[in-house]
Amino acid sequence: METDKPLALVTGASGGIGYELARQFAEHGHDLLICAEDDRLEHAAERLRQTGARVRTVRADLREPTGVDRLIAATAGLTVDVAALNAGVGQGGAFVDTDPADDQSVIDLNVTSTVQLAKPLLRQMVARGVGRMVFTSSIASMMPGPFQPVYNASKSFVQSFAQALAEEVKDTGVTVTSFMPGPTDTDFFRRAGMEDTRMAAMAKDDPADVARQAFEAVMKGRTKVVTGSAATKAQGVADRLLPDGVKSALHRKMAKPGSAPDGGDR
Repeated sequence: METDKPLALVTGASGGIGYELARQFAEHGHDLLICAEDDRLEHAAERLRQTGARVRTVRADLREPTGVDRLIAATAGLTVDVAALNAGVGQGGAFVDTDPADDQSVIDLNVTSTVQLAKPLLRQMVARGVGRMVFTSSIASMMPGPFQPVYNASKSFVQSFAQALAEEVKDTGVTVTSFMPGPTDTDFFRRAGMEDTRMAAMAKDDPADVARQAFEAVMKGRTKVVTGSAATKAQGVADRLLPDGVKSALHRKMAKPGSAPDGGDR
C-alpha cells in the first residue's frame, strides 16, 4: 500500500461513527486502513474508495486476541499517521440479569483491545515524533450507568486512558484526542439490546456531524471534545456539574428496560 498520502487507521469502520470518521479522513487527503468484524466492511470500503482514497481492509474481531494481532500485523511496513480506535459495543440490562459473556465482550472490545492496539501504534508515533491518536469515548463516560453499567464504566476507562496518554506524549509531537458523542443514530441500541428504552426512543445525533466535529478536533490537536448537537453539548456541560447520584438516577430512567414511551414504564 505505497502512497504519498498520510494513512489513517480506523477501527469499527463498517458503519456509524466509524464509517463517517473514515470518510472525513478520506475526503481530507488520507488513505485508509479500516477494520471491522462484519461483512459490511467491503461495502464500506467501496464507498470510501469513491473519494479517491486508497483503502485497505482488515476483517477482524477485536474482542479476540487473534483479531488484535491480525490488525497489528497489517500495519507492518506502513506508517500510520492517524490511529482512530473507534470500535466499541454496548450491553443494556440489569447487571444481575445480563450474560457474563456479554459483559466480558464489552470489556474485551472497549477496554482490552483499545489498550493492546494503542501500545504499538503510539510507540511508533512517538519514535517518529509525529502522529495523531484518536479514541471514541462517550458522554456516558461522565456518569454512572444503571442498566448499562459495564458499558459506561468501559468508556470511563477509555476517557481516563486517553487523557493520561495525552499528557504523557504532549512534548513528543504526537497528539491524543478523545471525543465524546451522545446518543447517535447508529446500530448501537439494537446491538446493545436497548431498543425498548427511553434512551433509544429519544432524538439522536447524526453520525456524520459527530464525525466531522471529531475530525476537526483531531486536526486541531484538542485533547477532548463533546461532539454532536447543541443538546448533547449542553448535557456535557451539565454532567461536569451534577453530582454522580443525580446523574445515576437520570440514567436509570433513560436506560431501564421497558422505559420507552410504548414500553409500559412511563
